[in-house]
Amino acid sequence: VTRVFIDGGHGTTGLEIAERLSGRAELELISLSDENRKDPSARRDAINGADVIILCLPDDAARESVALIENDTTRVIDASTAHRTDPNWVFGFPEVIGRDVVTNAKRVSNPGCYSTGFIALVAPLVKAGVLPSDWPYVCNAVSGYSGGGKSMIAEFETGAAATAWRTYALSLSHKHVPEMQVRSGLAYPPLFAPSVAPTHRGMIVDVPLMTSAMPGKPSASAMREALHAAYDGSAVVRVVDSFDEANLTIERCAGTDRLELFVFSHPQDAQVRLVAALDNLGKGAGGAAVQSLNLMAGLPETAGLRL
Repeated sequence: VTRVFIDGGHGTTGLEIAERLSGRAELELISLSDENRKDPSARRDAINGADVIILCLPDDAARESVALIENDTTRVIDASTAHRTDPNWVFGFPEVIGRDVVTNAKRVSNPGCYSTGFIALVAPLVKAGVLPSDWPYVCNAVSGYSGGGKSMIAEFETGAAATAWRTYALSLSHKHVPEMQVRSGLAYPPLFAPSVAPTHRGMIVDVPLMTSAMPGKPSASAMREALHAAYDGSAVVRVVDSFDEANLTIERCAGTDRLELFVFSHPQDAQVRLVAALDNLGKGAGGAAVQSLNLMAGLPETAGLRL
């Protein structure tokens, strides 16, 4: 039995993870009372008594929790931004990094929700040489409001948001950009334009490419073939070829831990849109953490996931 402690388990991501772990006999969840979860001594005991801790905390608090580890056996999955580009941490994206790498890791950094879609699309194509690493990539994305945590959830669900759509990160310095660049092997940070819609969960990540202006004029078929090769056999990530509908909704993968990838192209192959559909709380957060936990604990990769 693997002992698991979710530090920050009362937040949105922590609750999602706990739901996926509940009722699983192969796991034992360490829980603290409302009083003890804010007690440094109780938290230290829980952290050091766990085989795996999952951090669902702000960046500084996540670093503080790691510093409380006093043994060489407790392993960590960090859902914060704190360690996503740290070379001493494994990036928790098994399909891109390698399942064996995650399985054997002691320190795993859970990918961000938006960056999961972007990296899933771009990293394999850059690695395969289908797309150039030194191109100025652009990424447009829209998320359900649950990605903003409890404060944004309250804003939208009380009607205070009073909007049908909102763009943000207009300083062009969103916290996911560094991992999008580093984990995709890019020379330049992508220009990232995120937005939020008045739906609880779901996400679309869109990477438009003017392929006629790119070196080698990469084709949509080459991209599709490379993505199929990268995710062949995956139970979580799927490349969708037969998509005949006129539009793609943000709710496509909402409520699941799936990640679906699409390659849409101009009839003359002059333009391509690489699109990922996922749940910002699923493969974009809690589902990804549980997938890594399963591998680290030697359990079936998809145990507890909603596919």
